[in-house]
Amino acid sequence: MAIYQSGVIFENVDTKNPDCWTLDSYLNRGGYTALKKILNEKITQESIIADMKTSGLRGRGGAGFPTGLKWSFMPRTLEGQKYIVCNSDEGEPGTFKDRDIMAFNPHSLIEGMIIAGYSISASVGYNYIHGEIFEIYERFEAALSEAREAGFLGKDIQGSGFDFELYAHHGYGAYICGEETALLDSLEGKKGQPRFKPPFPASYGLYGRPTTINNTESLASVPFILRDGAQVFQDKGVPNGGGTKLFSVSGHVNRPGNYEIPLGTPFTKLLEMAGGMRDGKKLKAVIPGGSSAPLLPASIMLECNMDFDSIAKAGSMLGSGGVIIMNEDVCMVKALERLAYFYHEESCGQCTPCREGTGWLYEIIHRIENGEGRINDLELLDSIGNQMAGRTICALADAAVFPVRSFIKHFRDEFEYHIEHKKCMVSHKWC
Repeated sequence: MAIYQSGVIFENVDTKNPDCWTLDSYLNRGGYTALKKILNEKITQESIIADMKTSGLRGRGGAGFPTGLKWSFMPRTLEGQKYIVCNSDEGEPGTFKDRDIMAFNPHSLIEGMIIAGYSISASVGYNYIHGEIFEIYERFEAALSEAREAGFLGKDIQGSGFDFELYAHHGYGAYICGEETALLDSLEGKKGQPRFKPPFPASYGLYGRPTTINNTESLASVPFILRDGAQVFQDKGVPNGGGTKLFSVSGHVNRPGNYEIPLGTPFTKLLEMAGGMRDGKKLKAVIPGGSSAPLLPASIMLECNMDFDSIAKAGSMLGSGGVIIMNEDVCMVKALERLAYFYHEESCGQCTPCREGTGWLYEIIHRIENGEGRINDLELLDSIGNQMAGRTICALADAAVFPVRSFIKHFRDEFEYHIEHKKCMVSHKWC
């Protein structure tokens, strides 16, 4: 269940009400007010994009790229079809916010996509939904039907002369399709694999046409910005990061779930909201931005604020906002083994450094965990990482390397203990 404080997306959303997702409920909360104002007052695209820049909204999917700036890249005056695509392929371990948006407040996403389409001269949109949450796909389809019947989708929306159609598309659970160009290939019916860039999607995207791709949370924030004001949204956050952000808190806490809080909120406050550490255990480490973000030890994380710049300064990244909490009983070798296995399994295999490198990372960490580690394994892991990071079409190889480097950097003694003593430093059990 999503929980909010000074929320934007979940403002006044009663997630305990089974009908909170419906059009009637959304309209009662002021839904589609921003869209109606834009269409009735014929607000210009330039004005909307300027407001988006003023809001300070940065991409909520991982990269943190400014949304208004991304919209400005679209060649709006170019003749022919243009597309707006929502990336709801939420497959990052530790991240589960987008599914709650579509489950409890799908019309905020629909309205955001319509406004985005209007702003970039796109008349068609697609929402690519992770294939392993099919019930969410069905909920979104139901919300689309409501919006279409109410005249918010289709031809001549609200008598404005603006046409926009929106479709849902479900994937099949491949993590790689969260990479935007692999997502586009999947939408086209091809094998989901990243494309070389350039050309970038803004010039050559879906079906070879200009395409803008945003994350679910980014687009669902748009109605608030254009209804209540760009500066109001900016003031909820911090410089270089406006607004609120959804954080998916999991692991050893008493109340795991989604928490929508202002950017810049201290991590200690977020931990308190999540009920604190389970069973009174001590905090050992945190992955602050989904599994691909470098891990931070408790001593660093407890001093951090939850915003882009603070987390980057600490040596990690805000990423998707998946906050994975680990207590004092966690074996870092075992935890890293599980992460390494995930990236080994999810590599699409297109690039040799990633295809082969993720396998070797897992194999080496697996043998350390199982008491077969060698004295030079840590240096070997670092060497393999050097041959992977920055040498592939997409960032999956980097995502596999970041955890390895950060786990060993901050908890090297545990890895060395496993190798030397053939047993776990934390549990003292034999490997």
